[in-house]
Formats: sequence, C-alpha cells, structure tokens
Amino acid sequence: MNRKPVDYLFEVSWEVCNKVGGINTVIKSKIPEMQRYYRDGYFLIGPYFQEKIVTEFQERIPPEPFLRTFEKLKKVGIVCHYGKWLISSSQYGYEPNTILIDFSGYVSNRNEIKTKFWEVFRIDSLNSDYHDYDEPIIWSTCFGVFLEEFLKQKKLRNCKVLAHFHEWLSCGGLLYIKMKNLKVATVFTTHATVLGRTLAGNNVDLYNKLPELNPDEEAYRWYVHTKHQTEKVAAHVADVFTTVSEITAIESKYILGKEPDIIVYNGLNASKFPSIEEFSIRHRVNKEKIKEFLKYYFFPYYSFDLENTLFYFTTGRYEFHNKGFDILIEALGLLNKKLTDEKSKLTIVVFFWVPAATIRIKPELAISKVYYEDMKEMIDEHLEEIKQKLIFLLLSKKRITEKSLLGDEILMETKKKIKRFLREGNPALCTHDLVNEATDPILQHCKKHGLLNRGEDRVKVVFYPVYLHGLDGLLDLNYDDAVMGCHLGIFPSYYEPWGYTPAETASLGVASVTTDYSGFARYIRNTGDVKGDKGIFVIEMFNKTHEEKVRNLFECLYRYSKFSKKGRIENKIEAQRIALLIDWKILIKNYIAAHELAVKRVYG
Repeated sequence: MNRKPVDYLFEVSWEVCNKVGGINTVIKSKIPEMQRYYRDGYFLIGPYFQEKIVTEFQERIPPEPFLRTFEKLKKVGIVCHYGKWLISSSQYGYEPNTILIDFSGYVSNRNEIKTKFWEVFRIDSLNSDYHDYDEPIIWSTCFGVFLEEFLKQKKLRNCKVLAHFHEWLSCGGLLYIKMKNLKVATVFTTHATVLGRTLAGNNVDLYNKLPELNPDEEAYRWYVHTKHQTEKVAAHVADVFTTVSEITAIESKYILGKEPDIIVYNGLNASKFPSIEEFSIRHRVNKEKIKEFLKYYFFPYYSFDLENTLFYFTTGRYEFHNKGFDILIEALGLLNKKLTDEKSKLTIVVFFWVPAATIRIKPELAISKVYYEDMKEMIDEHLEEIKQKLIFLLLSKKRITEKSLLGDEILMETKKKIKRFLREGNPALCTHDLVNEATDPILQHCKKHGLLNRGEDRVKVVFYPVYLHGLDGLLDLNYDDAVMGCHLGIFPSYYEPWGYTPAETASLGVASVTTDYSGFARYIRNTGDVKGDKGIFVIEMFNKTHEEKVRNLFECLYRYSKFSKKGRIENKIEAQRIALLIDWKILIKNYIAAHELAVKRVYG
C-alpha cells in the first residue's frame, strides 16, 4: 500500500451529502484512510439537493481539468458543483474533494436512458417510479456522462481512473461506462440485495429458501424487478464485484448469480471512540437524564427503585421482522414472567428508539412533565432553606420528618402538587400518539406478550418513535448520549448484511446483543478470540426454529440482568475492545485490494 494504483478515484454514492441510511456512515468513516492512500486523487460523487447541502457542502472553484468538463456538461443540462463535504475533521479527517451533480436539467433524457439500458442490458423499467428508481438512475448516468467528457482531454489519456459504485442507485454510471466502452476500472459494492431485503421483510425464510429460489421470477412477484435487474447486471459487468460480508456473499451467489471477488467489510473510525474514563462519566451523566424522564413517565402511576433498574434499548428502521422486533418482544415477555415469578426487585426499562409516523406527544405525558417540572422548581426555590434545616436537624440529632424538613407551608404546597401529579391506570407503552396506533405492530405484539407497563411488571417498555437529536421535548438527548446512558443494546436482526448498530454501540462502551445472521457478528467470531459471550453477545439463530431463537435471546437478556455492577463494567470494556477489530486502519486493505484488482483487469 505504498503507491496509489490510480490517478483518480471517484467513489459514487447516493448518500454523499445526502444521509438516507447506513452507507453514509460507511463512506464518511473511511475517508481518513482513503485520503491517506489516494491523497488529492480521491473524489466523492453525490446528488445535488439544494435544501440538503446548506450545512453539508461548501462550494469552491473547480480545479483544472474539471472546470472545462463542467462547462461542457452545462450545455446538456448537467450542472456539477465542486467543493468540500463539511464533515468533522476530528472524526473523519480532512474535508474530502466532492462533486455533487444536479441532474434536474437532464431529466428530459429519462426515457432515452431507460430505453438504452433495456436494449443493451435487458433491464425492464417500463413501469418504474420516478422517485423510487428513475431519479437515482438519471443522477448516476449523469456521472457516466461526466466521465466520458472528462476523459476526452489529451492530458488525461495516460491517466488511470477508477470508479467505485455503491448500491444499485449509483449503477446508472457503471452501466453507461460499459455501454460506451470507456477505459475506466470499475468496482461495484452491494451492501444488501434488493430481493433479499424484500423477502426477509415479508417473513420468507430467506436463507433456507435460497437454493431453490428463482430470483428473477420472485423479483417480478414482489414488484422489485427493475432494481433487482439493475443490481444483477451491475454485479456481472463490473470489473470487480464486492459485498460487505460473508452472509451477503451467500445471498449474492443465489440471488444475483455471482459470487463476490472480494469482501469489503465495513469498519469504524476508532480514533473517535471515547476513552474508558470518558464513557464512564458520560454513562453516569446521561443515565441520570434518563432517570429524570422515567420519573414523570412512570411515577404518576406507581414508583420503583431507580437505583435497581437497568436500561436496555433497541433501535433501527421500522422493519418489524427484519430488525427482530418480534423476537425481542417475545423474549422480553419471557423475561418479564421469569423476573416476576422470582419476585425480583430488579426493574428493566426497554427503550424502542424506532422512528414511526406520529401525531404528537401524548397529552397526559406532556401534562405529567409540566407538573413534575413545577414540583422541581418549587423545591429549587426553597433548596437553601431546606438544606439549612437538614443541617440543623442532623447536628441537633432531632428526628427528621417531612414537617420538620419542609415546614407547614412547603409541605402543604408539595402535597397539593403531588396529588395533581398522580394518575390512575398504567403508563402508555408509547410516548406519542401514532398515526396508526390501533394496528401498530410493536404495540400489538407487546400487548400480546404481556408487556403492559403494569406496576407488577418487572420489564417496562417505552416505545419512543422520534429521532434522537437532542431537542425532542422529552429525553432531549442526542443518539450517542442516549445510548451511553444505557446498559445494553439489543439488535436481534433477521436480515442484517453487516450490522453497524451493535458495533457502534460497543464503540461507545455499551455492551450489545447481535445474532449470527449479522455480517458483523460472523466477522468478529471468525477474527481473534471473540466467542460472542462477553461484551458483544452473538445469539445463535441460523437454522433455529422461531421458539429456539426467542429462547436463546431470552437466556442472554436474563443472564445479563444477573451481572453485578463490576460484571457490567467488564462487559463495557470488552465491547469496546471488540469494536476495535473493525477499525478502518485494519479493514481498508480490502478496499485497496478490490481497487488494485480492478485496475489490473482493465489496465494490465
């Protein structure tokens, strides 16, 4: 890795300056290593959306030879914006060279592009939706047009150029390169197959069905044939085809009819991991903020010992089966019954940080918060007076009572406020009124499995269906802080081509649970001395019955609940140690190997 294999590397993704999902994390987190290797020859390519780039992108004057190419492209309706992606240099290295393509003036070529791809590659896009398919394909085709014009310059005739395409959304450019027979080395990475995700999300037993599957027919059956065909063609025509894990490689073999040349595992930037001292402090601070929220969420109805309470959480896109929310809820039902039967004094609060369509914060919760803050303000106003009384009572060895500590006036006012604060019944399972509350899968499954937030329940559920950005009106914590306030993250996904979330959780010093369906879990179990029974717990689900999956997860959650504080701290430290195994400093070699192979196949 001493000499870069190409003069120009263009990395193409719909998620450059346009966060949609996990690929944004993949691209961002490896920027320092890509820059270290490719230096000023590294360029990111993304879509130009005016409303999204305000805080993401700083436009600059394009250098030669881009300026000349940009001017020519304007004449055909393609407007290229050159600049820097405004990312945190402390986390992601120097702001990378970035080209965002405004394709709005090229949309009139939509049907011509689709017709050509049908004639050359037999991609059936006759009934494709504009926003769902056509839009990214037009954008990425514009990149192909850019490359064609870029390479016409005499000074570039002896340059080696490589284009790395992420997911089918960027493949218009790849197909254009092949259609025009441009001398460009190409790499295509699929992070998950379209058909695989679709089947898994519809409760198809994907991995057992793969050998007998007719993927092309299934794609038509589920109306994803256009994306599937694009993905399949890309895998076959790219000079190098890559996937992100062994599990996705198996999927690609059967669904795309092509095994990957190289697996490019997803990494994290370990330089931004908090130290042991930092995550200990942040855990303590954020845990107190979570407790504050729980006081006005649960305590109007009943109280429990917050000092003997564990905080578990799960998060992810609302894919009820794919993300394993069904199995998790059933395992929590068993855990609740087990702890209740044991007459355990422990309480476990489980947060579902899963964005969903909401109407508003539940009015009763909003009111409870107001009443709680009113009580706090009253105590704060009299805090010095109460403190002096407490010191006097301690020094004089007099009996401390409500009356002696607060006095008649404050005591009476406090009782009035507490009476107003208290409610009958049980706390809601969800913080917000949902658009489809009556049919919501998480709520329905919780009720079915006895998770009702009753006083006697040892496992409590808080479905929190809004993004954690620090200003949601309830927890008011950003995602990292909310995670660091918890004890355990649970991610029992059925379909998880890689699985960044358990790795990111571990990097923050929080133990996590994943499954052997996860590409990340399979990687760490095959690497080093990771057994999957400490720090990051790997639940066996592959080739297991539904009941076995639920039982295995329950046993893990129950075992964790029995750990001492010392045991939990040991798991925090081990979790972060395991996360270091996927540092980009280690894993970037796979990307470089893919690039070198593509260059060898094209340039010799």
